[in-house]
Amino acid sequence: MAVKNLQEFKTSLNAESPDPGISIQLQSLWYDGKGNWEKAHRQVDQLNDQASARIHAYLHRKEGDIWNADYWYRRAGESRPDYSLNDEWEALVLRYLTD
Repeated sequence: MAVKNLQEFKTSLNAESPDPGISIQLQSLWYDGKGNWEKAHRQVDQLNDQASARIHAYLHRKEGDIWNADYWYRRAGESRPDYSLNDEWEALVLRYLTD
């Protein structure tokens, strides 16, 4: 059964692997939440949809590669947010939990 809210998603970070019922975008955020940026990046690196581009943008912002992040924000049809990475992560989790 897939997680339903932010708290359940955060609690799921205690597991060894993400819930199989969540989207690839949420899997990426899950691996990032576990501190595995590389695995998070691999989840969305080869995907071309806007949701994956948005996660990709966040990951490159977190990495500190702002030029690359801005490229992916544009691909996602958005601008780089001016709030913290933690707030962005939570907002993305909430967004893709409801999609």
